[in-house]
Amino acid sequence: MGRRRRRRGSLRAKAVTLTTVIATAAGALALTPQSASAAPNYTGDPVLYWNNVLLGAIRTAGGPPGPISRAAAEMNAAIYDAESSYQLRWHTMTSDPYLQAINYPALLEGPGEEERLIGRTAYNILLKLFPDQTTYLDNKFKERFGTNPTDFDLLDATVVKPIVTNMWNFRNADGSENQTAYTADGKPGAWLPTSYPDLPDPGCTRASDASTPEWGKVKPWALTSGSQYRPSTPGTYSSYDSLLASPSYAAQVEQVRSLGAENSTTRTTDQTAAAWFWANDANGTYKPPGQLLDITARVSRDRGLTPYQNARLFALVSVAMADSAIAEWDVKYQTPIDLWRPVSAIREGLGDTGWKPLSGTTPCFPAWASGHAAFAAAWAGIMRQYFKTDNITFTASTDEPRSPVKTRTFTSFSQAAREEADSRLWLGVHYPWDASDGLALGENVATWVFSHTMRAAGS
Repeated sequence: MGRRRRRRGSLRAKAVTLTTVIATAAGALALTPQSASAAPNYTGDPVLYWNNVLLGAIRTAGGPPGPISRAAAEMNAAIYDAESSYQLRWHTMTSDPYLQAINYPALLEGPGEEERLIGRTAYNILLKLFPDQTTYLDNKFKERFGTNPTDFDLLDATVVKPIVTNMWNFRNADGSENQTAYTADGKPGAWLPTSYPDLPDPGCTRASDASTPEWGKVKPWALTSGSQYRPSTPGTYSSYDSLLASPSYAAQVEQVRSLGAENSTTRTTDQTAAAWFWANDANGTYKPPGQLLDITARVSRDRGLTPYQNARLFALVSVAMADSAIAEWDVKYQTPIDLWRPVSAIREGLGDTGWKPLSGTTPCFPAWASGHAAFAAAWAGIMRQYFKTDNITFTASTDEPRSPVKTRTFTSFSQAAREEADSRLWLGVHYPWDASDGLALGENVATWVFSHTMRAAGS
């Protein structure tokens, strides 16, 4: 069926028995009950449950945002195809699947069938993505279903395995395994490692430490290429010499030098709080894509979405963020300017060797443009188009251990995205144009994703 999905549905969780669907001699399917080792606990929406499991896996695995966003897209796009298959069989698809909805045979809907399709698909995708977290994933499966994930369920053969295989084959050899090391341009203004004696970062001492330099070449999920929405180089300058000689560059550096300094007197208390609230750079946090998925879940609960609605929403958000990462890393590494970070611009370029960013450390890849900004704009763009309004009030949370506040309330998706983008300036790790160009890039990606994949009926 190509990249198409459909949705809307109600949770049908019956926590009494497991049901195995077996083929009869005539080829029809009958329902045969089996006793479960424990009663299922289908509390809450299954899509939200498995996204929370994903966040736990991300916290344990760590790593750069590109692979994290890819994992989220892989799980949520597969969940959506599983849910689309359920809707196709028992209800009505109201939006296109991502890859394919399976029209599987069955005479009667089994107990907890929607739960089983979503949960077994999510589990099998996560197991492939995080094989070293098998115990954690098995325990989360048992917590939900009361049984082992290896226990027989015919839905594995008729729906789950085809969907997981389709997704795995679709992303096989997509370029995400490319480990080619980065070679620095070696010019003033070009990115260089950001570890200093008074700001040590053992993971960023050599040019080859630069994180995921080939991610901009990964096969997109919906875009035609990673360079589809590539902006002009900062300030339209195409060389390091012309960039560094420009008044625009000097103004950019001065803004972050003032607002992003550890001991800044121009940054407000609220800006400092926002800087830490949106950070989530360190391993052990759910990273920027995970924070936005957590906020998506909070909005979903506030709005009372169904599993079908959630499956599509989370797939759209995840695909948009995954493509934003690809497009953003194309900007960082595949354009003429691999811009050095503010700490390098100020220490190496201006000779202010005592300057420290509020963050203390800096992500180990070029500054332009901001990944946080692109993720936030892609998320906000999908949320705005999905809910058909920007003006929804919601409360966001963070698991950044250094954040002085754990929640912040916003009156629109765009307001939150703008603050996340600006927070990188206040943290001292980005220039203003990193934020603005990242926002524009993410917005373009969201519009493309929403209009080209998983479209609602009649759109």
